[in-house]
Amino acid sequence: MEILLYLGGILFMLVGLGVSIGLHEVGHLVPAKLFGVRVGQYMIGFGPRLWSKRIGETEYGFKVLPVGGFISMSGMYPPSTKTGPAKGVFATLVQDARTANDETIAEGEEERVFYRLPVWKRVIVMLGGPVMNLVLAVLLFTLMASGIGIQQASTTVASVSECMIPATAAQQQTCAADDPAAPAAEAGFEPGDRLVSMDGEPVATFAAASQIIQDSPGRTLEVLVERKGEDVTLQLTPVAAQRQQTDAQGRPVTDKGGKPVTHSVGYAGITAQLEYAHQPIWTGAQMTWQQVGGVTNLIIQLPQKLWNVGESLITGSQRDPNGPLSVVGVGRIAGEVAATNAPVLDRLAVLLNLLAALNVALFVFNLIPLLPLDGGHIVVALWEGIKRLWAKVTGRPEPAPVDATRLVPVTVVVAVLLIAMGALLIIADIIRPMNLLGG
Repeated sequence: MEILLYLGGILFMLVGLGVSIGLHEVGHLVPAKLFGVRVGQYMIGFGPRLWSKRIGETEYGFKVLPVGGFISMSGMYPPSTKTGPAKGVFATLVQDARTANDETIAEGEEERVFYRLPVWKRVIVMLGGPVMNLVLAVLLFTLMASGIGIQQASTTVASVSECMIPATAAQQQTCAADDPAAPAAEAGFEPGDRLVSMDGEPVATFAAASQIIQDSPGRTLEVLVERKGEDVTLQLTPVAAQRQQTDAQGRPVTDKGGKPVTHSVGYAGITAQLEYAHQPIWTGAQMTWQQVGGVTNLIIQLPQKLWNVGESLITGSQRDPNGPLSVVGVGRIAGEVAATNAPVLDRLAVLLNLLAALNVALFVFNLIPLLPLDGGHIVVALWEGIKRLWAKVTGRPEPAPVDATRLVPVTVVVAVLLIAMGALLIIADIIRPMNLLGG
């Protein structure tokens, strides 16, 4: 059964990735067709063709390797004007790119080409794919946060500590005969009690109750709880306990000697039940924005992160949990999540969160301003727009369209680097997988 669940998690992520890629390409396809560009192909995957069907002028299909997709638009670049044999490897690459581009321009439909579109329309076509992933991420995060909800501590008591285990007894899991009773146990708290008020103040969240307890070491608090439908009043006297001090970002505070700074807080010995709380509808957009910032920061640090991945492969050290993953790594984590011994709703929430994060990664990564990524095509269109605007301002003739085939050598270098990065991450995710679930 565990194997089936594991495979089910992988299948969930593969289908989700396929849908994400398919919608990304739809984001390019729809505006391209609306603007009159001839689209010859819409393909999911790369390599040999598995299946395809022509509808109108466009061939729709799937290819063997489901790691991406593309649409083939007529005349991505201006047609070539130079003839004759190319000299050198890069010159040959440029000429081959121009020849392939010329072949997409159908006879009699020279006006239905991408490069003739106004700059703003070209930007919309190229932005359509990443924006589709962004919208999908918002929908997935919203489904998770507002539909399922986010787990948070409720005001219902989950467990009550029987005793005060000394802080020096790090390995001790059970109470010894001479360990003093925990304040909550001494006060008569029971699992299932729902906190109503504390020290005369209504408590709507467990965090509010915890704050009152922490602020009241040695002081007796009158606590009203609901137990099996009846109100019960308890007398709770929190004891003083030492807790490490943290800053506004949650980082441990240390003194000049590097030792942790602690402070005294009240301790009772109760834990809260976790429950799903439905969040406001805008929470999904907020989570997406936070994820965009995190992925952007990861890409900025990508060279260092990849170096760390390679280092972990060689030395056998643990992978950085905030480092990059390949499709294999994402699938592996999805399988582990699906196979965990947890409520189905918990596992579904994690899988949705993972798929949403993957779509944010697709959005940010595709906006990197380098060909062959969408961001590279956007930069080319914007550069042409700047040249035209400058010519208009200075009274010069309108410049010729930008010939992006000249950048093919750069495109090849970027593609090789992307393939190398993918290979490194796949090998690392097989040999030295990232451990996010512990165990």
